[in-house]
Amino acid sequence: MIYRQLTENEINQLEQKQQCSSRDWAKVKVAEGFSPSNFFASEFSGNCRIGAQGKEIILEGGVPKRCGIYYTHIHNCTIGNNVYINRTKNYIANYDIGNNVIIENTNQLVVNRESTFGNGLRISVLDETGGREIMIYDKLSAHEAYLMAYYRHREGMLNNIEAIIGEYCNGIKSARGTVGNNTMIINCGDIRNVRIGEYARIQSASILEEGTLQSNKKAQTFVGNEVSLRGFIVATGATLKNGVLVKTSFVGQGCELGAQYSAENSLFFANCQGFHGEACSVFAGPYTVTHHKSTLLIAGMYSFLNAGSGSNQSNHMYKLGPIHHGIVERGSKTTSDSYILWPARIGAFTLIMGRHTKHSDTSKIPFSYLIENNDESWLVPGVNLKSVGTIRDAIKWPKRDKRTDDNKLDFINFNLLSPFTIHKMRVAIETLTKIEAISGKSTDVFSYNNTKIRSSALRKGIKLYRMAIMKFLGNSIITRLNNKEINDISDIGECLKPTTEIGKGAWLDIAGLIAPKSEVDNLVDLIEVGEISRQEEISEYFERLHDNYYEYEWTWTEEFIRQYTGRAISEYSLDELKSALKEWKESVIKLDYMLLEDAKKEFTNDVMTGFGIDGDTNVRDKDFRSVRGSFEDNSFAKEILGHIEKKTKLAERVTKQLIAIKS
Repeated sequence: MIYRQLTENEINQLEQKQQCSSRDWAKVKVAEGFSPSNFFASEFSGNCRIGAQGKEIILEGGVPKRCGIYYTHIHNCTIGNNVYINRTKNYIANYDIGNNVIIENTNQLVVNRESTFGNGLRISVLDETGGREIMIYDKLSAHEAYLMAYYRHREGMLNNIEAIIGEYCNGIKSARGTVGNNTMIINCGDIRNVRIGEYARIQSASILEEGTLQSNKKAQTFVGNEVSLRGFIVATGATLKNGVLVKTSFVGQGCELGAQYSAENSLFFANCQGFHGEACSVFAGPYTVTHHKSTLLIAGMYSFLNAGSGSNQSNHMYKLGPIHHGIVERGSKTTSDSYILWPARIGAFTLIMGRHTKHSDTSKIPFSYLIENNDESWLVPGVNLKSVGTIRDAIKWPKRDKRTDDNKLDFINFNLLSPFTIHKMRVAIETLTKIEAISGKSTDVFSYNNTKIRSSALRKGIKLYRMAIMKFLGNSIITRLNNKEINDISDIGECLKPTTEIGKGAWLDIAGLIAPKSEVDNLVDLIEVGEISRQEEISEYFERLHDNYYEYEWTWTEEFIRQYTGRAISEYSLDELKSALKEWKESVIKLDYMLLEDAKKEFTNDVMTGFGIDGDTNVRDKDFRSVRGSFEDNSFAKEILGHIEKKTKLAERVTKQLIAIKS
């Protein structure tokens, strides 16, 4: 923008008619289209650059306001075009303010020193004493944070990542703040050393200090009433409102914090939600959700977690302080008033009920219930595979992705069954079988990693794991066959041949991204030796792992089939393939019918208690149906029945293809 000096007539009008003042009008320059009538009772100091203010804006409720600067002290600022600034109680200093910005009835907006605006702050997650500090910055992903938190032993990698972040911080360090185009700041307290993106809305916030609010037109960030943010980075599309207190924390894309939620030294990645409760030194991977009062998440790593009311953990045993931490793997739930004494590690998709104080490790026994009974932790293996709640969660997560930014920081895999969980099921079968063999089949209760397992639960768990494994393998095989044109036996071999060597061996869940361990190790090596030296390269590497998941998955599956059955899938005859597809269909249908039976529990007489309170059982039934509907009409029940029909037809179609082939 081209600026000019004020004319003598303009200065006279500003001083005499508009009641404005400046210690040195020569330092105030304006763009063409400047009109003194758009300024009133304002003071200007330092070097100021002011755009044209010729338009009118419309505030909430349809209230028209003429653009300009009113009742405000502007110091050393650049002001864009068509800006409305009114009644700043103290002053605005050292800011570059974009076009179409609204700032009204706010205490002050100031940069008082050179700042990196929250970038480079160290967050003491997991270990409150600082053993796993993570440097936050604008482009931090859950996966990069995972490497920084859990690969501390790879000092070269850690130092190089921190160098990358440090270089980024140096690049944005400034003694001037920014307010992006089309941003609104109304009725706020102090805003100090904060960088604000485009289209952000800050309304009635108490204080924002030392941080960055990322925002853009597609992913607008909102900070609401009585919110206090100190030492922070808030990513695009996040919402913080209703008395939230955040200190030294990172809030990721699409996150929602509200209802007096407080967080300190914590990370919240994509689509996390926090209401009423408290977080301290938490690594909250994608979709960590807590909605209730008296719920404390502390010194733990979670993802896809649903924390029940009053859930709590403890991170020290009154010895060396709060040094302990715990891991709750993806997809788990805690019931009301559950408690875990860290250190502990909870397997994927586990339901946690009661108090657990004996440092259990159930990571090798996924999809289980962990239940307290008489001060003991009891493990029910695999039972969550037939829980309708587990499947419902897996279906709803992709639908609840609130990220609207084109540039997504986290790469999230929503799959319930994956190499990560299937490998754990295989280990679970081996572990449970070994436990039974050592203790004897006549044993009623087995001990495992500070938990107890009933013999009946152990055997049922093994059966459930086998069905789930067969379901996964069948899904993989049938997907490969269904996506290719098959005319003869050679086409089958070609179709079932992996397209890459990547995928063999162990797999990891690195905070929402499911990937081969070999590739994660390779990334760590590349960062350590400096072959990957830019943030964009790290992000692109994670994106490649995410985009190629299904090809890598098939490489793993083909190897797993060879190990699990003793034969390569390419060696299967047509009859053996048909038999495998039949077993797959049976496993899918059995598990689906288990889910239906679990869903039916929500339509029993016991659940109808409280319905039709002024009538007989007939009135109760009618009242229940009017509110909840019938089981047959339930959308989720219909979805399961539709899934059964779909998979049955798919099996029949592929089987017909195989029958038509001549060996």
